[in-house]
Amino acid sequence: MIQRPERSEYSDYTARYVSLVPSEGELATILRVQSDLTFELLGGLTEEQGSYRYAPDKWSVKQLIGHLTDNDRIMSYRLLAIARGEQAPLPGYEENSYAAAGDFDRFTLQDLVRQYKLVRQSTLALLESLPEEAWSRMGTASSAPISVRAIACVIIGHELHHLAVLKERYLQ
Repeated sequence: MIQRPERSEYSDYTARYVSLVPSEGELATILRVQSDLTFELLGGLTEEQGSYRYAPDKWSVKQLIGHLTDNDRIMSYRLLAIARGEQAPLPGYEENSYAAAGDFDRFTLQDLVRQYKLVRQSTLALLESLPEEAWSRMGTASSAPISVRAIACVIIGHELHHLAVLKERYLQ
């Protein structure tokens, strides 16, 4: 899918993620290349870095990776459901509650990166399997209309957002 979503295909909240996606190229290819860079960066971190928090009330790097994994799972489900024609509204999620319940600091950094890679491989396989007509299908998630292609952009932009935070605040 090359065509980016129209502004009517996503909410104001998700616009911040969609705006981060490069304007050219296939979305699955962008995500694949981005994933390679992400896992190269994450694979170079130490266990000590995995436990780092830049402020007492902020997530650790491990929690950040756990959040990215949770988000990929949730967004991929939304993408699948809407691509298949689901019309029932899909629920939102509260990221801080999920991060706390995930208890990600109990895992090694290596285990969390491995889990994220597996989830991302599944996300990529899903994107690459979609028929052309599925990309523009609309549904409702988090009480707002959204298209399949907008969800793909949210997945890409969400990771870009958190990678910027990781580089700026955690890996100085």
